[in-house]
Amino acid sequence: MSIKLNSNIPSGPLADKWTQYRSTMNLVAPNNKRRIEVIVVGTGLAGASAASTLGELGYNVKCFTFHDSPRRAHSIAAQGGINAAKNYQNDGDSVYRLFYDTIKGGDYRSRESNVYRLAEVSRNIIDQAVAQGVPFAREYGGLLANRSFGGVQVSRTFYARGQTGQQLLIGAYQSLSRQISLGNVQMYNRHEMLDLVKVDGKARGIITRNLLTGEIERHAAHCVVLATGGYGNVYYLSTNAMQSAAWRAVRRGALMANPCYCQIHPTCIPVSGDYQSKLTLMSESLRNDGRVWVPAKQEDAKAIREGKKTALDIPEGDRDYYLERRYPAFGNLVPRDVASRAAKVACDEGLGVAPTGLAVFLDFAAAIERYGKSEAISSGIKNPSKEKITELGTAVVEAKYGNLFEMYEKITGENPYKTPMKIYPAIHYTMGGLWVDYNLETNVPGLFALGEANFSDHGANRLGASALMQGLADGYFVIPYTIGQFLSGEIRTPNIDPNSPEFAEAENAVKERLNKLVSVKGDQSVESFHRRLGKIMWDYCGMSRNADGLKSALKMVRELREEYYKDVFVPGTADEFNPELEKATRVADFMELGETMIMDALNRNESCGGHFREEYQTEGGEAKRDDENYAYVAAWEYNSWEEGPIMHKEELVFENVELKTRSYK
Repeated sequence: MSIKLNSNIPSGPLADKWTQYRSTMNLVAPNNKRRIEVIVVGTGLAGASAASTLGELGYNVKCFTFHDSPRRAHSIAAQGGINAAKNYQNDGDSVYRLFYDTIKGGDYRSRESNVYRLAEVSRNIIDQAVAQGVPFAREYGGLLANRSFGGVQVSRTFYARGQTGQQLLIGAYQSLSRQISLGNVQMYNRHEMLDLVKVDGKARGIITRNLLTGEIERHAAHCVVLATGGYGNVYYLSTNAMQSAAWRAVRRGALMANPCYCQIHPTCIPVSGDYQSKLTLMSESLRNDGRVWVPAKQEDAKAIREGKKTALDIPEGDRDYYLERRYPAFGNLVPRDVASRAAKVACDEGLGVAPTGLAVFLDFAAAIERYGKSEAISSGIKNPSKEKITELGTAVVEAKYGNLFEMYEKITGENPYKTPMKIYPAIHYTMGGLWVDYNLETNVPGLFALGEANFSDHGANRLGASALMQGLADGYFVIPYTIGQFLSGEIRTPNIDPNSPEFAEAENAVKERLNKLVSVKGDQSVESFHRRLGKIMWDYCGMSRNADGLKSALKMVRELREEYYKDVFVPGTADEFNPELEKATRVADFMELGETMIMDALNRNESCGGHFREEYQTEGGEAKRDDENYAYVAAWEYNSWEEGPIMHKEELVFENVELKTRSYK
């Protein structure tokens, strides 16, 4: 049966939609808010900001995290900054320019209305964070500082050194803690959502597992808000946390939109071994001052790989600053998908510089020299020596990026002030997610999705520093309004009974699933299956894809899934502290999600953003879109193992921007 997707976009001019909509939408009176219960799953920026704001408004909020503290949410790992259209630099920025950059950066595969609202409310986020005490960097005169990020030609990124996500999360956590202390939010740490409960077609609760005791619990509410992040860990090696709560919602009827749109971040520390389980991101902010290059000659690259030469042995004339050469208008600050593919091309040509051949250089020598000369002049030092310039310049770079450089040196053992960093692309973010309408409500009434858990804002590629922006926009400034559109019809609904048959059925399904995994008693670890799945996904549905490879991957994932349920070994029992069982349920979901991602990539016969089909590229190797046939959101419905998921479409309508080929040259 076809599902009709209604995006519920308000009428009126783009710039007025959100203001007019807020003024006319249904409200829940304060006395009625006190009778309504809301479940929020996730305590990253989106979840913590939503839970705290809804609690402040008077709703009774239950908030869940599988971490031991909300402060451990993965938002803490974000480094480089958060975008906002404040135009503090007076360099031509505006709400419309942020909107346009985001639409263009996403390769024209996102919904105009949602993106414009994001750009519009971005300005409020900075004021909110400053009021919370977030220590943003400041200019000499005390004004908030900005820096540039990829895909834009203005400086709109606010930052706190390389710890922006951590500082913003502390601010949101403070707000959340206040609501917990007031009794407006009930916090459940170390609880993992394992199923969604629907009553009469509406989302009315969740089934969780207490990760410390193994106890299965029922939690009921008038609606459910998922803010559980993305699914990048399907690839095993990624910069992401490991969860799959959104897939549980898909199994209960929610649609997964554009799952093949996964972001490859160009600035990660390269893989160093077969048994590595995590990748570390070096912030995109480093591309403000770092220059990306590889040796121009294959023999030099080979010598570096073999340890016979270092980067310092390659003279300037024998270096290829390929981003500056290929994209002169944007240089090293091209969007992430463009920079990532360019690095892959360089390494495919035999110019990679790590022992594996999968790395390029990120060099700060020019920035250190530039800053050093400027500091010398401002300090009144005439004819400074090269050593003095280096000393002064290093101090400036350290002030801007010191914690990132320190982290790099601890991981690699190399001093990036003296020798260039080695970087290579890696999975970082997922633009796909649960399908939501303008209200951030999924196709399941009463189920909302925020932040990276939904698909709505970034299209086929996310611009840097926009993840924190979306998470806080959704949590602080969107869901507190739009949730009322649903809850205004629920004020006469009594508290949902967790003893209803629907909750019992969902709990029994969870227990059966857990016991099934524990009872296999095979010979292979969960980790080994996850690693094999990740390799399939990276090799065939990673930085580039083609039809033959995707068809092979589909077969391999299905075979791996069958093998999983025959030969996985999960020690212990289901009713105790059991981290291996936690992992086992997530990897089981990743296999189903991975299959859907492959099918989505196979269906989309075009290249756009992070989805690069080798058959569809320009003569210059750039992505080649097909707007006539693929300007739509692909929303996938879970069906069955045998038949696979079913696709539904939401056609994208562009009334305010012209569809044209992206160019950063």
